Amino acid sequence: MDHFNNVVFILALVGVVVFVALYFVDAGYGKMISEKWGPAINNKVGWMLMECPVFFVVLYLWGSSPVHFQLPYLVFFLLFELHYFQRSFIFPFLLKGNSKMPIVIMAMSIVFNLVNGYVQGYWLFVKAPQEPSYEMIYTANWFIDPRFIIGVIIFFTGMIINIHSDYVIRHLRKPGDTNHYLPKKGLYRYVTSANYFGEIVEWLGWAILTWSWAGFVFFWFTCANLVPRANSIYHKYEHEFGDEFANHKPKLKRVIPFIY
Repeated sequence: MDHFNNVVFILALVGVVVFVALYFVDAGYGKMISEKWGPAINNKVGWMLMECPVFFVVLYLWGSSPVHFQLPYLVFFLLFELHYFQRSFIFPFLLKGNSKMPIVIMAMSIVFNLVNGYVQGYWLFVKAPQEPSYEMIYTANWFIDPRFIIGVIIFFTGMIINIHSDYVIRHLRKPGDTNHYLPKKGLYRYVTSANYFGEIVEWLGWAILTWSWAGFVFFWFTCANLVPRANSIYHKYEHEFGDEFANHKPKLKRVIPFIY
């Protein structure tokens, strides 16, 4: 295996470790923030700093590639960067309150985003154009391939779910209100982590529309990171909201509606 395949393989294995570990250790940010994770910084700054590296890594790999204006490489680039522009430069500044993010959590996320940015960008703009099989499918005809069409539909469905779910969370409280509320709008009627579900769906779409191991490893790592965290949030809500949660519990799942 070359260095790229080694990195993809290691990333997949790390996903297994993360998946198991997060069922025993709560991720120390968002709803599960804890002082045990050490010094923290402003949540808005932390989100921007941990998300933007992947945006710039992919931008560099795309810009330095000879295929960057060829279709569908340009479309892959625009779809990926659309997500990370929103997550890096819009989402953080819509957050309300004065929450903190542990620096160690931010640092680990930066490392992952740098590695993942390399995996996605190197595959799409360096390696795939040199692979004879992908040279044949990554052409204008890819836009009428069922894999691309289905993948794009799933990708945007996930993005809409994710953005709407974040909107619901941001508007649970009116200005000046410090109470906590159980989200019940949108897909929160069915899962306690609808925003995570949206992100999982989005990267499943990405994996399908690029039809690549790089895309599927990213989808797997997203599941490995978010599914256990969704389980922690489910139990946090169960403890925090008591009877109110119990009234919804028969139909309320963690992250995948009607399943888990």
